[in-house]
Amino acid sequence: MRGTTVPPGTPCLTPRTGEPPLHRLEVAGPGAVPFAAGDFDSLGPYARWDRPHRHTFYEIVHVTAGTGTHVVDLTRRPLAPHHLAVIAPGQVHHWEDERALDGTLVLFTEDFLVDHPGDRELLRRLAGRGWFRPPPGEGERIGALMTELVGEYEQRGPGYEGVLRALLHVLAVRVARLPDAPAPGVPAEGRGAAVAQAFVRLVAHPEAVTWTVRECAERLGVTPGHLTHAVRTATGRSPGRLLIEARTCRAQRLLAHTELSVRQVAARTGFTDPAYFSRFFRRETGQSPGDFRKHHSRAHQSLEAPRAPA
Repeated sequence: MRGTTVPPGTPCLTPRTGEPPLHRLEVAGPGAVPFAAGDFDSLGPYARWDRPHRHTFYEIVHVTAGTGTHVVDLTRRPLAPHHLAVIAPGQVHHWEDERALDGTLVLFTEDFLVDHPGDRELLRRLAGRGWFRPPPGEGERIGALMTELVGEYEQRGPGYEGVLRALLHVLAVRVARLPDAPAPGVPAEGRGAAVAQAFVRLVAHPEAVTWTVRECAERLGVTPGHLTHAVRTATGRSPGRLLIEARTCRAQRLLAHTELSVRQVAARTGFTDPAYFSRFFRRETGQSPGDFRKHHSRAHQSLEAPRAPA
């Protein structure tokens, strides 16, 4: 996927004024595998960044030691071994008050899932839950699998790309088996499943929140009726409802993590009338945009220039 990877040492992006910085996956050069794995120290200072930021890639993080708080979008969770998190491209996250943080991270772009395309939707659903606390024994087994991914990545033996993809698939499935984890939902085979998966990927893009179901169907090359049937069969919800949820989530991120005015947030989420946006937001969240920002925003982040890595 274009623009999701960069050479080592490339600064993160702030693509539009007022939005959180955007981190791209660092790879060795053209043709390099869009994958990285290691501990917090080996992956650099951005791995522990305390400023809200987004990724162009997936991140699976397994915390085995340390204290502090992990914040993803608008939810805060205290750290404790074996804290496990799945973060999807576009989600805003950061670490607060971390001390002696240790563990393993696995980073990869959507392109890397070519062998198991159904994992894209599975990982999106896992990211919707965000955090997992494996039961006794399972945390150690997941930790061992993460360590195996790191070893395979560092050794780069013959056929290592295929091994990495296979291990990553096993990891995603095992995380989905953890208590309260969402089920995969969208099947990996069939024309309808492919349409549903494509729609889920489409609505993950910020600009998609301003599109109608008909416009999404046109971009996917299907009729609105076929899109509705495929998405409802796969997810249990209509594409219209998923677009509303995506629009609401986008508005929440902008209100919490930027200094854009309510009028600007309304425009970024496809509303020409700020008053109508406020009514929409209150209906979906139970709060006005102003009240939501008052309770969820942080003072230090989005308009500051990103700090240079140490």
